[in-house]
Amino acid sequence: MKLDGRQELKSTELDMETSGSHYEFYIGLVLAVSSSIFIGSSFILKKKGLLKLCGRGQLRAGHGGHAYLREWLWWAGLLSMGIGEAANFAAYIFAPATLVTPLGGLSVLVSAVLSSYFLSEKLTSPAKTGCALSIVGSTVMVLHAPQEEEVSTLSDMEEKLQQPGFVAFASLVVLLSLLLACLAAPRWGHSNVLVYVLICSLVGSLSVACVKGLGIAIRGIFSGIAVFKDPLGWLLFLCLCICISIQIHYLNRALDVFTTSLVTPIYYVIFTSCVLACSAILFQEWRHLSVSSVVGTVSGFVTIVLGIFLLYAYRELPLPLTLLPLYLKLEDKIDLRDKKERSSLHERVGASVG
Repeated sequence: MKLDGRQELKSTELDMETSGSHYEFYIGLVLAVSSSIFIGSSFILKKKGLLKLCGRGQLRAGHGGHAYLREWLWWAGLLSMGIGEAANFAAYIFAPATLVTPLGGLSVLVSAVLSSYFLSEKLTSPAKTGCALSIVGSTVMVLHAPQEEEVSTLSDMEEKLQQPGFVAFASLVVLLSLLLACLAAPRWGHSNVLVYVLICSLVGSLSVACVKGLGIAIRGIFSGIAVFKDPLGWLLFLCLCICISIQIHYLNRALDVFTTSLVTPIYYVIFTSCVLACSAILFQEWRHLSVSSVVGTVSGFVTIVLGIFLLYAYRELPLPLTLLPLYLKLEDKIDLRDKKERSSLHERVGASVG
């Protein structure tokens, strides 16, 4: 009887831990989606504020003006951006990075949809299809993303960071970043968008690992654990500051040389891929997934990538669905004309041979 009671107690504790992990997963999911909404809205608010100043005849920000500092819409956009980034940081505390990072692409969707309503920017049919694909891909990822994590304390994080697989990955990231920054950037940085974007993405994968560790430290503070005495928390904070500084530097270089419509989708794809690789090696979240869940997660990510590509590539292409029947009729006429020309050619060749 005592043995049965102990087994029931252990099973009850296990059920409570499982339900708690699911509860935290949904908290992280809500925070990640909220982050995308706030960040996507911030671009619209800032743009509205800048357009309002332009209508008044104020010196534009692109020409060195700072009149936007007196515009409340611009400050509202900045506040929305801050709330979104804070929500994104908090999402890493509760949910796996495999889920949080890809959902950041929803901010592109939110920005595109809101711009069509509030900035009178037209959203073409391929762009609308891209928005729908992004939503479908995000839904598939949420349904198949890993919900369990083995890292809950800084001591667990320290063990993960000392694994040979992650040490090799981090060393490779640092080596590739140095080679790209010292050798490739001076030669091909202004002609190839991948150089700057690769540096940002590789370093960014390490910054996400640092954010995850700091999130665990913050949870420890609220739980009454003296995390300030642990040097790992301060080391992660220092590494995060260095990684973010490098990301901002090279991302600004990329945006200065190349267009936003080119940099943003490429950066999202490469950055998310690097983060997924780092998360798989460091936290080993894929071990808890079945084959179908792995295929679903990858398929969802590929669908989001395809949706963002359509959204950016065809955002300004006027291709309404009403023109599709006319286009098909034109293709039929061209095919019919080609068939007639081929048949007449065959008749002439046959006559010449005869």
